[in-house]
Amino acid sequence: MTSDRLRALTSWNADWKGLRVAVLGLSVTGFSVADTLTELGADVLVVTEKADEEYARLLPVIGARLWTGPLDSADPRAEGSVPAELADFAPEVVVASPGFSPRHPVVVWARENGIALWGDVELAWRVRDKVVRADGTPADWVLITGTNGKTTTTRLTATMLVAGGLRAAPVGNIGTPVLDAVRDPSGFDVLVVELSSHQLWYLGLQDSPEPLSPHAAVCLNLADDHLEWHGSFEGYRAAKAHVYDNTRVACVYNKADAATQAMVEDAEVIEGARAIGFDLGIPGPSDLGVVEGILVDRAFLDDRHKSALELTTVDELAGLGLAAPHIVANILAAAALARSLDVPPAAIRDALRGFRLDPHRIEIVARHAGVTWVDDSKATNPHAAASSLAAYPGAVWVVGGLLKGVDISELVAGRGAAAKAAIVIGAERAAVVAAFERHAPTVPVFEVDGVETEDVMARVVELAAGVARDGDVVLLAPAAASFDQFASYADRGRRFAAAVRERIGTEVPGDDDRAASASGHPADPAAPDDADDA
Repeated sequence: MTSDRLRALTSWNADWKGLRVAVLGLSVTGFSVADTLTELGADVLVVTEKADEEYARLLPVIGARLWTGPLDSADPRAEGSVPAELADFAPEVVVASPGFSPRHPVVVWARENGIALWGDVELAWRVRDKVVRADGTPADWVLITGTNGKTTTTRLTATMLVAGGLRAAPVGNIGTPVLDAVRDPSGFDVLVVELSSHQLWYLGLQDSPEPLSPHAAVCLNLADDHLEWHGSFEGYRAAKAHVYDNTRVACVYNKADAATQAMVEDAEVIEGARAIGFDLGIPGPSDLGVVEGILVDRAFLDDRHKSALELTTVDELAGLGLAAPHIVANILAAAALARSLDVPPAAIRDALRGFRLDPHRIEIVARHAGVTWVDDSKATNPHAAASSLAAYPGAVWVVGGLLKGVDISELVAGRGAAAKAAIVIGAERAAVVAAFERHAPTVPVFEVDGVETEDVMARVVELAAGVARDGDVVLLAPAAASFDQFASYADRGRRFAAAVRERIGTEVPGDDDRAASASGHPADPAAPDDADDA
């Protein structure tokens, strides 16, 4: 009976009343799930190890219950392995926040007991018709994932869509829960949904009568990351590949990354969906690329075999601080998604003229005495750091942190071997230092050890200043998560900028000042951190 009922729950207007739902986790995502379900009339128990004080205060106000206590110390197969309150509640559905891995005891318990296991995105898709467009249909969804570049591409796509006259919002892993956008009474034409591999893993579990079916989707790239969560690279890849499931119009892939093309070739899509490639080379028909410094579209025009549409130029992007190769690739991917929704090339160009990268993404924080100091603290894995090092070859490289189970050796042997020097930070310094000893023994390596968080970046800047000379770049591109020493990648970047300011004696603006000056408006609230950058 429970299974039949769940299969009928594919609309906001379905009968959700009394459905017993356990919500795992009480962060931004967990609260959005609890808030949505109580509004629908479900019986909601939130289970979490620790609760934000504000969210905990609000739960009884919205009509949900809260249990807090240890969740990950039990054997999920043993009797009494989950809290008695959860077992006695006998949930019909468990909705897990993205941080709960496939091997978490409560997740294993739910699966082994045949309890439906959803993520927040599955719930959002089922209730997407709460607010509809003038024609009575809910907003189209565009899905974006990849090891790196997700947030930038999500923002770019939403900006292009808005410039093209569509009501669009960047949501999901970028910071605003999808459920909040679905319930926004103003409504949208398009939701641009950034998805982590964690969220995609949960989507891959579903057997819904109306599965998520995006208008367009892209996997930007694929490299080792979050192996500790997925258990293997194969598991990580399989999760990412779900982004293309049931795509209706455009499966956008990176021609420079064969893994993304293979995902498209293997995907079960809606008949008529097209494969659209992008890279920095000359595009073929159905591709976007670069011809003699001009970004062009050869996919979304009638005469694509003989002509192309100009979108912008590399020179113009350079004047906007957007010409790093990996950023150009992100622009092409976003343009493909926007063009699939009929956004004209002129609107894409206009959108780019007003676009600024978020703080901590290849951001120049200072130039002094001929040395350029660059904050790319958002480079939380080797793939992202490789892009930064490609943009600044020969830099003094600040590297290290939590490696998340990823081997950094390939990065050190490749891009890292050209560094002028390496300054190694973080809890897993030994692995980084050993990689340099094996693969780049001629690069001078300096360790920052035995210092408190408050002093790490001061020591980094001191060491970098002793190495860098006129014309050099000091690049913070850690290739690792930040939580061993810092509150977030943003905190890591802010501390780097502050230490540079202290060293050279000039004012370096904070994140809010930089974002406001770039956009003309106050900065948005902080985006999610390393743990969500999956």
